[in-house]
Amino acid sequence: MTTLRVGLVGYGLAGSVFHAPLITATEGLVLDTVVTRDEERRTQARAAYPDVRFADSPEELWRRADELDLIVIASPNKTHVPLARAALEAGLPVVVDKPVAGTAAEARELAALAEERGLLLSVFQNRRWDNDFLTLRALLADGALGEVQRFESRYERWRPQLKGGWRESGDPQEIGGLLYDLGSHVVDQALTLFGPAAQVYAESDLRRPGAAADDDTFVAITHVSGVRSHLYVSATTAQLGPRFRVLGSSAGFVKYGLDPQEAALREGVRPAPGEPWGEEGEELWGRLGAGESPLTGGGTPVRTLPGDYPAYYAAVSEALRGTGDNPVTALQAAETLDVLEAARRSAREGITVTLRPTGASAHATEEQPV
Repeated sequence: MTTLRVGLVGYGLAGSVFHAPLITATEGLVLDTVVTRDEERRTQARAAYPDVRFADSPEELWRRADELDLIVIASPNKTHVPLARAALEAGLPVVVDKPVAGTAAEARELAALAEERGLLLSVFQNRRWDNDFLTLRALLADGALGEVQRFESRYERWRPQLKGGWRESGDPQEIGGLLYDLGSHVVDQALTLFGPAAQVYAESDLRRPGAAADDDTFVAITHVSGVRSHLYVSATTAQLGPRFRVLGSSAGFVKYGLDPQEAALREGVRPAPGEPWGEEGEELWGRLGAGESPLTGGGTPVRTLPGDYPAYYAAVSEALRGTGDNPVTALQAAETLDVLEAARRSAREGITVTLRPTGASAHATEEQPV
């Protein structure tokens, strides 16, 4: 297998914890260059990947585009669009961390540019490979719940003190706040499971003293399919709810606890061929049943499938070689951004926003007072 050389832009949380380890764990990919000026980050990267090269700016990568096969953009949100555009114009395939852009229109412009240049443009929506999400998809494929009526999904945390940084900035240019951070995940998962949104309603608050960006947000989606999704993202939840509660015509599924892959990556554990990865103990398995709470013994335990973040870059590698499909397209990401934009407007104006699907996208067309 020919080795594909990867340039990684950014070595903060996203670059060091997620992208670099997953790239190097993928057969046929090699981490060639990391773009960072920070000497401490360079020292950390060199210790983990002794053969890696460094660049002070993304422009250095564009100048030697013939030496690279893929650019991964793991820099702050506000840089995603200009860097992705520049990489594509330099003739390089691109992976962009979520959110790919601040608006759906920008995401579609990037998708059009990538198509025009005949280049891969993929969005890192890694939560499609969470253990609980994979388990739920398998249950839905088996018809274990009957006709799904309501989907509840939560990414809740208890972080009563602000940490600082651009993710908590109130500057719209930074694209901070939980709606565009964790909200990108829960909305993407809901649309992947139940199809495009017909209506969106949201509540978004700044709970912590000094907060400048949303830290407690709720989004309700009515899907074209009729399923209703209730999605919660919060940094101020003193008692955490279930990760998933899915209610169907014949049974429900309830699952507590977060996928273990992020925690493992943060601790320096790396996926390796033949080694267990993304697995959790039986005490965290969800329960499937009807008529009784899982907390009082109701339902049957459902073994959680192993999480599989490495599958994302394996799919990217196949797509680059022409043997597989893009695992997450920019147009799919644009549909998520349609919902996020509608949610932001709903919360700001106190309205329900109606989305009317048109082809592969959905655009806000009507508003109704709440």
